[in-house]
Amino acid sequence: MGPLDGIRIVEIDGIGPCPFGGMLLADLGAEVIRVGRPGPSYMEATFDVMGRGKKSIALDLKKPEHIEALLKLVATADALIEGFRPGVMERLGIGPDVCLEVNPRLVFGRMTGWGQEGPWAQRAGHDINYIALTGALHGIGHKGERPTIPMNLVGDFGGGGLLLAFGVLAALLETKKSGKGQVVDTAMVDGVAALMTSVYAGMQHGFWSDKRGENLLDSGAAFYDTYETSDGKYVSIGSLEPQFYQELIIRLGIQDAPPVGEHLMDPAKWGALRPTLEEIFRQKTRDEWCEVFEGSDACFAPVLAATEVFEHEHHVARGSFVDVDGTKQPVAAPRFSRTKPASPAPSRERGADTEEILRECGVTLS
Repeated sequence: MGPLDGIRIVEIDGIGPCPFGGMLLADLGAEVIRVGRPGPSYMEATFDVMGRGKKSIALDLKKPEHIEALLKLVATADALIEGFRPGVMERLGIGPDVCLEVNPRLVFGRMTGWGQEGPWAQRAGHDINYIALTGALHGIGHKGERPTIPMNLVGDFGGGGLLLAFGVLAALLETKKSGKGQVVDTAMVDGVAALMTSVYAGMQHGFWSDKRGENLLDSGAAFYDTYETSDGKYVSIGSLEPQFYQELIIRLGIQDAPPVGEHLMDPAKWGALRPTLEEIFRQKTRDEWCEVFEGSDACFAPVLAATEVFEHEHHVARGSFVDVDGTKQPVAAPRFSRTKPASPAPSRERGADTEEILRECGVTLS
């Protein structure tokens, strides 16, 4: 039983951040009921990993009787989450006003890119656009190169689905005190801006510049970067603090490194070691460097491909991944000492639970 056992959440089917937020909630024990269109899904259940642990019903939200059935379900729920553009749920007849009328305690979680209002609210967009408008994309990449796209981790998942789950849980806690529901407006531009808090502050106080690849944590510092090894793979180092920097120098056998402590305080010295580090790391394979840094506090780690992650000793020891219906997936996070979530259940075929759930709500569809 996870910590969210007993919480029922209705998820209106979509792609990207909203299903990810629902997955996080289901992982922690919430009963998440995904509402999708009748007919086959656009992806196989075994690949639809963000549907894991959820139940599935099929409703045609353009039919009045199906809208009525959904509202019966909403009346039994603690929260509803959806990821449509602003106004779509209202046009379907299941906007916040309608849902809160049938269930005044409902938390209505809305997931969009630009937010529910503002001049860009109705524009189409994707992760890359949201992180572009917040300054995050501009700051990712090496000096003299164009911005590097960090997959869709920053907008869709970090600033999107994760923030949605966080907001819904915060609202559910408040509902326990007030007895009233509310709308949670989760926008990826807001979420990514929150992730950028320290960068914004650093720019305003002279610690960070808008010059890509010239800052302490964006590859501007030679001791916080990745390096190619003799086998064409990469390693990462993050030797920021003096003691970790000293450990790096000792393990690499460098004799003429800048003194401990000076490198961190003087940006002019950040790049001094780069040619030396590049040359040294090319002398051994990635795995040989892992042996050199075994047990070290130099803040070193190999850069693993996704296919290698499952077999790494640390992940194996922690049981970080589990096989779900033939697909390796991360276990629920974070971890709890007492209310430990169950292992994720496979995604259900679309509509697999329609009859059972609607019958429970006193609804029969012809």
